[in-house]
Amino acid sequence: MDPREQEAESEEEREKPLVSVVLPTYDRPEKLADAVKSVSAQQYPKVELVIVDDASPTPIEPVVADVAPPELRWRCLRHDDNQGANAARNTGIETANGEILAFLDDDDRWLPEKLDAQVSVFREQDDVGVVVVGQQFVDGGKDTTTRVPNIDGSATQDLLTGAVAGAFSTIAVRREVVEKAGLPDERLPAWQDREWLIRLSCHCDFAAVKRPLVIRQTGEYEQISDLFEPRRDITYPLFLEKYTELAAEHDVEQRFKARLSLGMATSALTNAYYHDARRFAANAIKIDPRIKTAYVYLALALGGRYTYRTGIRLKRALD
Repeated sequence: MDPREQEAESEEEREKPLVSVVLPTYDRPEKLADAVKSVSAQQYPKVELVIVDDASPTPIEPVVADVAPPELRWRCLRHDDNQGANAARNTGIETANGEILAFLDDDDRWLPEKLDAQVSVFREQDDVGVVVVGQQFVDGGKDTTTRVPNIDGSATQDLLTGAVAGAFSTIAVRREVVEKAGLPDERLPAWQDREWLIRLSCHCDFAAVKRPLVIRQTGEYEQISDLFEPRRDITYPLFLEKYTELAAEHDVEQRFKARLSLGMATSALTNAYYHDARRFAANAIKIDPRIKTAYVYLALALGGRYTYRTGIRLKRALD
């Protein structure tokens, strides 16, 4: 390569923003190894990986040392006590050096072009503070659902009323936006990503890369989304407390409450809390009778386990 071309290329690399990848983990060494490999395989060149071990029974730093290539800049922090995923993320955020923060859960993986696609959007659109990408769900090694985000621009109203955005592993955000919006809420046992996205949306525009660049595993083990009672007893009332007024400001208070109830009905059904599913589905209908899905959930919940499982089998057969 011509020395002048090499110098120009080097200058271009220096101008690219550093991306800090925050990866919280707890006692899933095999999953963690795959997640780390997917970070090291990123096409985007300027990455640091901050792993936060949330007091795993066996420290995970040796696992990372075994799989991380020499060129990957990484460090591992460890909590003395288990504090939860958002506390681990916040530890990582507070010690990260990058202008852009990205997040990866230990049971997810990224396709190699994921960070490059997001950084390209940031560099092309100065007013965008959050970029999300699509997700491919995998169950037992087989691709199931593909979900792409449907938000752009000013996203607060859409997020309050159930728009598809994405889990933490899909999110990249400018550090300056985090400084304005605050850190993820450590009180929440569920819907942690959704809550933070709403808060971030109050301070910047969003953009979406409508391709599935995150691989998410389902069906193999307990995930935070499976814990219904904390969602019902902590997350749901906190959401109402934090965002009812904001929803009213955007003239979507009723839709916000109805969609929140619908989300609770979904969680109750999938975790076999049929009484709660009936209650939340009926509440969604009462608030907004136009939500057709709520009637389906109510019918499934009325029949209990047999009706719900039959409905799921039918859906899979039609898919």
